[in-house]
Amino acid sequence: MFGKSSNPALGKKVFEKSLADKTTSTMTVQGTANKTFLLTLLVILGATYTWKLFFSEPTIELAMSRVSPWMLIGGIAGFVISLIIIFVKKLAPVLAPVYAIIEGLFLGSLSGFFEAMYPGIVIKAVALTLTTLFSLLFFYKTGIIKVTQKFRMGVFAATGGIALMYLFSWIAGMFGANLSFLYDSSGLSIGISLFVVVIAALNLVLDFDFIATGEKMGAPKYMEWYSAFSLMITLIWLYIEFLKLIAKLSNRN
Repeated sequence: MFGKSSNPALGKKVFEKSLADKTTSTMTVQGTANKTFLLTLLVILGATYTWKLFFSEPTIELAMSRVSPWMLIGGIAGFVISLIIIFVKKLAPVLAPVYAIIEGLFLGSLSGFFEAMYPGIVIKAVALTLTTLFSLLFFYKTGIIKVTQKFRMGVFAATGGIALMYLFSWIAGMFGANLSFLYDSSGLSIGISLFVVVIAALNLVLDFDFIATGEKMGAPKYMEWYSAFSLMITLIWLYIEFLKLIAKLSNRN
């Protein structure tokens, strides 16, 4: 029986449905790792372009006006492509690399803004993201962290709560509500960010477990691309949350 993952791209029945596809080649954890590495390189490639574009301007205002279209394209197109991949998983080998490049364009613009405001923040966020990734992979592989049903349900519920919180803040903001406690540098705001970072990180553990299960069940080869794409979703979320947390901590100094 497959466990749940709170990553929307790794739902309970994802691999169950894919097993109906007859194929002579099946997915492996190593194959997924290789494709995750490739997608990461493509994200960096896209991010490098908008990063350089951002810092080619003399002021933050001019830089933001220059990269804003790329942020908009990256945000909207990335969301649309991710939905297509989730609903038509066989397209993952083609669309996952496109998604990675587009998200890179978005992240390069966002990272440039944070770096201009808080010099050195990007390298810290990248280092924390990678450290978290490899630390949790180690804990999972060695059995220090075990994925039980209670663990799955706890992370799933917390992730859903975070999604509802962001949705509520977005809707409330449209009506002029003041929700500064989510974005300022108060103790409450930092506490919320820490909680979100922890939940984002724990989603990685669920993703590791789900991918390992896919290998054991003999899921088709294209699911390596799909699984790598799913991991990218979690890693990008974690990186952005680290950016926000470090920015809040910097504002307290």
